[in-house]
Amino acid sequence: MSHHFQNYVAGKWVPAKSGKTVENRNPADDGLVGVFPDSAAEDLNEAVAAARDAYGRWRKVPAPARALKIQRAGELMRERKEEISRQMTREMGKVVAETRGDTQEGIDTAFYMAGEGRRLFGVTTPVELPDKFGMAVRRPIGVAGLITPWNFPMAIPTWKVFPALVAGDTVVIKPATYTPATVCELGLILEEAGVPPGVFNIVCGSGGTVGEAILGHPDVDVISFTGSSAVGRRINEVGGKNLKRVSLELGGKNAQIVLADADLDLALEGVLWGAYGTTGQRCTATSRLILEEKIHDEFVNMLVGAAAALKLGNGLDESFQVGPLVSAAQRETVHSYVDVGKEEGAELALGGEFYEEGECKKGFFYKPTVFLGVKPTMRIAREEIFGPVLSVLKVGDADEAIRVLNDSSYGLSSSIYTRDVNLAFRAVEDIEAGITYVNGPTIGAEVHLPFGGVKDTGNGHREGSFTVFDIFTEWKSVYFDYSGKLQRAQIDVEE
Repeated sequence: MSHHFQNYVAGKWVPAKSGKTVENRNPADDGLVGVFPDSAAEDLNEAVAAARDAYGRWRKVPAPARALKIQRAGELMRERKEEISRQMTREMGKVVAETRGDTQEGIDTAFYMAGEGRRLFGVTTPVELPDKFGMAVRRPIGVAGLITPWNFPMAIPTWKVFPALVAGDTVVIKPATYTPATVCELGLILEEAGVPPGVFNIVCGSGGTVGEAILGHPDVDVISFTGSSAVGRRINEVGGKNLKRVSLELGGKNAQIVLADADLDLALEGVLWGAYGTTGQRCTATSRLILEEKIHDEFVNMLVGAAAALKLGNGLDESFQVGPLVSAAQRETVHSYVDVGKEEGAELALGGEFYEEGECKKGFFYKPTVFLGVKPTMRIAREEIFGPVLSVLKVGDADEAIRVLNDSSYGLSSSIYTRDVNLAFRAVEDIEAGITYVNGPTIGAEVHLPFGGVKDTGNGHREGSFTVFDIFTEWKSVYFDYSGKLQRAQIDVEE
């Protein structure tokens, strides 16, 4: 397998015009994953020009025919699932069982969005005048600039790329600097699936250069970004000045509530998966655990013992359950929050250290960490850490649990474990989040349901499901007047 990758522009694989490259290395063992273009604005401009040129032709292709290309891409992804997944583990670190799930989510998205090509439903409606017909239809919006994160290198790009292409838009994507190889593989798949030149383009590079060039480019009509709230604010600011459609899926400080009547063994499985799956590097990761006082001590004992037993190592070895953090910088950030928690007076019950045993000393591993005695006002209870750090908060009852959960600037995912159906329905109504799980962890979204959050988690758009087309299409209202005469709406109507 070649370690040298290129940009994909106008149907050709090309280097950055400057000739500059950057290395990408495995966060588990520092092995070389690949050498990628270190692109600049001029590379982005060329890709946008190709996408703009292709747009006039692609939008005229019937939506079911566009969707067949996506269906074919899904079939190719299914054939190459293991290869894609193992490459993904090498470039971002999470265990291969999880990267298989990441790839499968891309496959599921392909097949779901292929079906949407025969829907893309509009509406028909009565009108107020005789011999007149009214309807509204979806139309493509233009060139979509996509900026994707490193924690789901296949799933999140496909969440954006596939609906954009089915909608009739053309795409320029800037993959995350830590995980460009998976997006390049997606480019090869779309090329083989028959997506025409210029319809899908890849420009590898940093956010400060390629990302900023996307934001300010006059021929980019819609921007879709997944990442931090801080960067999201910057994107919204620039996009707003240029009146661009902007979709933001941002951070989370997700909480799992466990009430006294819950199945504690089930709740334990949920929090282990939610807090330490993907080494806590998910926007939906369980970062807060809210325990009813009656079961607090018992559950903490269960949690600390089970978390301590998790095995850390290279994700390609299926005996391990937790991989590395994505980079040295990310590990330092996580560790700095552990120091913050100690300074704030929280009790460090587990972890809080680098893990450097055996082969792991070559990578960026961090021990699963548990803080007890956390107060809602502490930074470790309020700020997104994006690592395997869990803050445990004690509450008196369900009402207090929901108040503590809602006491956050974020509102992405949430979870409650209880056997009381009345409490469960009340929680679903009262929790301020875009996603709520009952007797399940805060992670595990499915592609046919809307994904997104409230407050600082985003700006109201939802990815996944048919709702994603509100990002990538425009509504157009159409009126047919077959009366043969001028009818003036709101004036000729008789009372």
